[in-house]
Amino acid sequence: MLPTFASHLDALGQWRADTDAKLASLARFAREHDLLDDASAEWFEAMRHRLSGEKLMVAFVAEFSRGKSELINAIFFSDKGRRMMPASAGRTTMCPVELGYDAEEPVGLSLLPIETRLEAASLSDYRRHAQAWHWIALDLADPDAMATSLGEVVRTRRVSTEEAARLGFWDVSRPEDNPPLQADGLVEVPVWRHARINLPHPLLKRGLVVLDTPGLNAIGTEPELTLGLLPQAHATVFILGADTGVTKSDLAIWRDHLSGPALARYVALNKIDTLVDPLSTPAEVADVIARQCDSVAQTLEIPAAHVFPISARQALAARLNGDEAGLGASRLGAFEQALSDGLLPRRRENLAEAAVQGAQRFQHQLGRRFGEMRRLYADQLLELRGLRGKSTGKVQLMLQRVQAEATEFEQCTARLQAMRSVHARMLKDVLKELSSDRLRGEVDVLQQVLGGSWLPLGARKAFIELCGRLRGLIEQAQARNDEVHAMLVASFAKLNAEFGFSLVAEVPLDVRKYAEDLNLIERNYVQYLGLSQAFRLAQPGFQEQFRRMLVSRLRVVFETVSNDIELWNKTASAQVDSQLRERRRNFKRRYESLDRIQSASSELDTRLQEVQAQDERVLQLQTRLATLVDELTAQARATAGLGEPAASGFETASGLPTEIEHLSLDLNSLSVSTAPDA
Repeated sequence: MLPTFASHLDALGQWRADTDAKLASLARFAREHDLLDDASAEWFEAMRHRLSGEKLMVAFVAEFSRGKSELINAIFFSDKGRRMMPASAGRTTMCPVELGYDAEEPVGLSLLPIETRLEAASLSDYRRHAQAWHWIALDLADPDAMATSLGEVVRTRRVSTEEAARLGFWDVSRPEDNPPLQADGLVEVPVWRHARINLPHPLLKRGLVVLDTPGLNAIGTEPELTLGLLPQAHATVFILGADTGVTKSDLAIWRDHLSGPALARYVALNKIDTLVDPLSTPAEVADVIARQCDSVAQTLEIPAAHVFPISARQALAARLNGDEAGLGASRLGAFEQALSDGLLPRRRENLAEAAVQGAQRFQHQLGRRFGEMRRLYADQLLELRGLRGKSTGKVQLMLQRVQAEATEFEQCTARLQAMRSVHARMLKDVLKELSSDRLRGEVDVLQQVLGGSWLPLGARKAFIELCGRLRGLIEQAQARNDEVHAMLVASFAKLNAEFGFSLVAEVPLDVRKYAEDLNLIERNYVQYLGLSQAFRLAQPGFQEQFRRMLVSRLRVVFETVSNDIELWNKTASAQVDSQLRERRRNFKRRYESLDRIQSASSELDTRLQEVQAQDERVLQLQTRLATLVDELTAQARATAGLGEPAASGFETASGLPTEIEHLSLDLNSLSVSTAPDA
C-alpha cells in the first residue's frame, strides 16, 4: 500500500534515532579527548533529550457521532487486526483520552474519576498523583481483551440534574448545550473525567501523542483542555459529518476553540460513504461531495483545499482486509499525505537545524581552541630548535625567562577576576527581570482585574496590556545582554593585547524572537476574555484554571529566555577558562622540557619529536571533528522517506505549542522543552 501518516511518522522516528546516534558519536569523541566544557556538555544533553524525548501531539476534535474514534483507528491502529478505540453509533468516547507511551510507566489504561471535578485540584495536579487514578492493565497479546478494556472510556452513569450541574454538565442558562433529559428525570454523564492510555505501539514509542476530545460539552467544561492540551497540540484534526455538514455545535467548537492562528488545522469531512446514492452516478456523488466541501469551507471561512472528504469506516475496513480499491475510495490517503507533509517535515527541519547549527558552533569553538594550541606548539618548536648547539648556561637563561613569563602571565588572574565579577553582576541584572517572581507579579495585576468584579469586562484589555509589558521585559533583557556583550568585547580585546589570549566574543544573542511566542499566547488566550466568554470567566473555578495555565505557558517562555541568556554567557566565559588552563599547561610543559634538556643534552631531539607529535595529534583531532560534524550534518538534513514540506498554506504553530519551533537548540540558545505543568 501507499505510504501512510504512520509510515511517515515511523520514518521521522528512525531519522531522529539516526541523528541522535551521530550526535552521540560527536559527544563521545569530545569527551574522550577532554574537549567538552560544561556549556557544551549541557547543549549535547539538551539536544539529545530533544531528539529522543520530544513529543508530537495530534488532537482530534469533534462533536459526538462524527466518526472521530474510527478515524483514529484507521490512521494509527489498523495493524492490530481489529477496531481498538470504541466506535459505534451514538455517543462513544465520553471523556478526553490521551494515547502515548512512557517507558517508565506500566502498560495500561489510567482513568480519573469524574468526581474529581468537585475538588479544587486541577488535572495537572492529579497527573502527579497516581493513586487518584483507576488503573487497568492491557494485555498486548490479546487484541480482543484490549479492546474490551479500552471500552471503559465510554462508560456513563445517570445522575440528577443537580449533580450534573455540580459536575459541569448541566447549565440552566444554556439549555441548548445540556445533555438529553431522560424520562426518569436523570442525566447521562461520563464515569471518567480523563483517560490516559500507555501503549508501546511503534508510533507512540516514536513520540506521537494522540488526544481524543469528546465534543463541545467536554471541551467547554474542562478548562485544561481549552487552556492547556489543545494549545499544546502541533496539529488539530477537526472532524465533521458529511451527512450533517457544519452543525450549530460544530460551529461553536470551531469558533470558540479552533479558529485562531495557533494550530495546524485540518478539517476532515467524514462519512462520505453515506452520500453514495444508488440512483446517482459516481460523478454525481463526487459533485455532491465537492459541494459539501465548498459549503464547509465557506462556513468555517477557510480555503476549500483545507477540507478533506474521507470515510474512516471504509478506510479501516480496507486496511484490515488489504483492500487497495476500498482504501482509495475512502480518500484517506490524500488526508494522511497532507497531514504528513504539513507537519512532519517541519518537525524534522526544526530539529535538524538545531542540531546542525549547534554542532557547527561547537566545531568553531573547538577550532579556535585547536588554533591556540597549535600556535603554542609552534612557539615551543621555535624555542627548542633555537637551543641546538647552545650551552647549558643558555638553557638556564631560557628557564629563567619561561619562569618570568609565567609569573607575568599570572597577573592576568586579577584582571580576569574583576571581569568575572562585573560579568556576574550584569548577568544577575539581566535575569532578575525574567524571574518567576517577576512573572507572577505581572500576572497578579491581571488577576486583580479578573477578580475585581462579577463580570470582568476589562479582562481583555488588561490581558493585552500584560502581554505588552512582558514583551517589554524581553526587550529589556535583550538590551542588557547587549551591554554584557559589549563589555566582553572590550575586556577580551584588552586581555588578548596584554596577555596573548585569543578570546572571541560570540555573536550577540537574539532573544527578541521569543516575543513571537508571547504573541502566540496572546492570540490563543485572548479569545477567552471577550464578551462571549464573560459569564464563564466570571466563574472562580475557570478563572483559577485560566491563571494557572497562563502562568505555566508564560513560564516556559521566560525560562527559555533565561536559559538562552545563561548558556550564551556560560559559553562566552568558558573559553577564558579553557585558554587559561591551556596556557598554564604550556608554561609547565616548556619548563619541564627545558629542565630535561639541561639535565641531558640528548633530550632536545626527543622533546622536539614530542612537540611535533602533539601538534600532529591536534591536527588529527581537528580533522576527525570535521568528519563527525559533516556526518551529523548529512544525516540531519537527509530526507529519505520523510517527504518534503507541502506548500499547502496550512498555518502552523510558530511558538510554544510546537515545543517549541522558535526555541531552537544551539550552543547559544538552549531551549528546554517542557509541557505546561500549571
